Amino acid sequence: MNKALFLDRDGVVNVEKNYLHTIEDFELMDGIVEVCRAYAEKGYLIIIVTNQSGISRGYYSEEDFAVLSQWMRDHFKGLGITITHIYHCPHHESIDGACECRKPEPGMFLRAQREYQIDMSASVMIGDNERDVEASLRAGVGMNILLSAQADHSKADRIIHSLRELL
Repeated sequence: MNKALFLDRDGVVNVEKNYLHTIEDFELMDGIVEVCRAYAEKGYLIIIVTNQSGISRGYYSEEDFAVLSQWMRDHFKGLGITITHIYHCPHHESIDGACECRKPEPGMFLRAQREYQIDMSASVMIGDNERDVEASLRAGVGMNILLSAQADHSKADRIIHSLRELL
C-alpha cells in the first residue's frame, strides 16, 4: 500500500487566482515546493485533487487545463518532485447537476485510492477550505490540514497559516 499527500491546487499549490488556466498567471505558493519535497522523501505520492468548474462554465477548456497541468508537472519535475497524478472535477452542480467528483464529494480521492493502492489512513490532505476537508474526511484520509489565514475552527486536524509551518 502507498501513502499519499493530497493537495488542493488553487490556494495550496498555486496562489488563488479566479479560474486560473494560463501558465503566465501561475504562481507557486510559498513553501509548496519544500513541503512536496519533504513528503516525497518520506515516500508519499504527490496527488492533486482540484475542482475546476471554470471548464463547465466555459471560461477555459479541458485542453487549457491539460496544458497547464502538464506544464506544472514538468515544472515540479525540474525541481526534483514527481506529481503522481492530477485529478480534476470539471463540473458545477448548477450546470451539470450532482456528481461524485466535485468536492465535498470524495470521488477524486477514492479514484486515486483505487488506481494507486493508497492507504488512506496513512495519507495527508492539505486544502484551503472546508470543502476540501470534508471530501478528504469522507474518503478516510488520516490527517487533514487546512491552510487558511482566517479560519479559527475547522473539521481539519490542524489549521496552518503558512505552508512553512509544515517544515
